[in-house]
Amino acid sequence: MIPNAAEKRSRYAIARERLHALWAGEPDAIARMAAASCILHEAMPHAFWTGFYRVLGSQLVIGPYQGTPGCSRIGWGKGVCGAAWASGETQVVPDVHAFPGHIACDSRAESEIVVPVKDGRGAVIAVFDVDSTELAAFDEVDREELEAVFASFAVGAK
Repeated sequence: MIPNAAEKRSRYAIARERLHALWAGEPDAIARMAAASCILHEAMPHAFWTGFYRVLGSQLVIGPYQGTPGCSRIGWGKGVCGAAWASGETQVVPDVHAFPGHIACDSRAESEIVVPVKDGRGAVIAVFDVDSTELAAFDEVDREELEAVFASFAVGAK
């Protein structure tokens, strides 16, 4: 079930508070990603996959994440994750089947949001990907809230 806007904002506020506590003093980006995957997975009952694809060379490489197995590697500009990486902009996709070049890592995915995660210099170091079995599960509330979560990700990260 997709929460309404007020419930989403409440869930994200709690998640952000928990993440800031977990991230405080933690310089390791992978540890920070693991915490974010877990906390945000719990905060989004309408999602079945929440996690990161990290920029390693010319590819996005999976992990950390919560959910079913995903694609191990995704190329620059490929699928929704690659589009977020290439553009540096959040991708909100109400129907993944209508997205040109969508990569079906799990055939149950119906909608998706992917947020670029940037380092202190503004370079994309990863993307945060969330998939749902429901159409139009993500909206501007999700975009705003997730962008706010990851705006503080680079603080203290290496």
